Amino acid sequence: MIRLHEILVRDGVDRELRQVLGHTMIACKEIAHKLSQGELAGILGSTEEENVQGETQKMLDVISNDVLKKILTEDEYVRGIGSEEEDYTVAGSKDGKFLVTFDPLDGSSNIDVNLSVGTIFSILEAPAQGSGDDQSIFLQEGRKQVAAGYVLYGPSALLVLTTGKGVNFFTLDRHIGEFVLTKEQVKIPEETKEFAINMSNQRFWEPGMQQYIADCLQGEEGPLGKRYNMRWVASMVAEVHRILVRGGIFMYPWDNREPGKPGKLRLMYEGNPMSMLVEQAGGLSTTGRENIMDVKPEGIHQRVPVVLGSKKEVEKVMGYHKD
Repeated sequence: MIRLHEILVRDGVDRELRQVLGHTMIACKEIAHKLSQGELAGILGSTEEENVQGETQKMLDVISNDVLKKILTEDEYVRGIGSEEEDYTVAGSKDGKFLVTFDPLDGSSNIDVNLSVGTIFSILEAPAQGSGDDQSIFLQEGRKQVAAGYVLYGPSALLVLTTGKGVNFFTLDRHIGEFVLTKEQVKIPEETKEFAINMSNQRFWEPGMQQYIADCLQGEEGPLGKRYNMRWVASMVAEVHRILVRGGIFMYPWDNREPGKPGKLRLMYEGNPMSMLVEQAGGLSTTGRENIMDVKPEGIHQRVPVVLGSKKEVEKVMGYHKD
């Protein structure tokens, strides 16, 4: 049994980053416990509030955000945090070495029907100057992430983590209260016959994306020459985890319902950390036209189109956008 801390030491992760990751996991263990209680703890349902995205907050969105915020802002190595549920970034230690961004509970619309949800996080180095409540110091390309991962709360609680040396899976052993290594150096198959997309938005997509999906649906007789299966969980954590386990492609493309918003998913909390994981596992992640981790952020809540997963399939989608 190899614990998370031992893997981090083995991989040469410095003490300060190990501490920040350790505190992030303490928060995630508490979230996992609250989720396991469900309606017994009276924590299901929605609040009467909306977050900065204009979305109705679930009670567990707020609870999960508060847990992560409290623990991380008290860490001496965290300069500040950015959360999908916070209007602005929040200052931590003025001398902190790291910045942490997170989606405290991705897929929270699934909570009340007992489907998988998760916490996504990204860690950046803080610049020499600047306070954690100044969002400008967070606006770094995804290439500058020093760690990224998520905790999937399903039948078991799974940590999927990269520190730039591949992707490892850890499972929470509830008897000892620790995440232990269960799969090392995960690789995404380059080819796939499975795609995940919200088909109800098809009429709003760009022509290239509409044509790609239309060709997928033609199966063996179509130009792509194979029969595809479709999946859609409406939880990015669950979708990406399936891709890491068995391959596939996940798409939340640009659509024209709100032309001023180039996508649905958030660059800093979802796009960048998931892209780092996918690339470290041999996959590819793009907006359709450029690599997500090369996008220069302009705001902490910036949105981007997302296409990620098995490398050769993502390249096909990029080809449709070029055409």
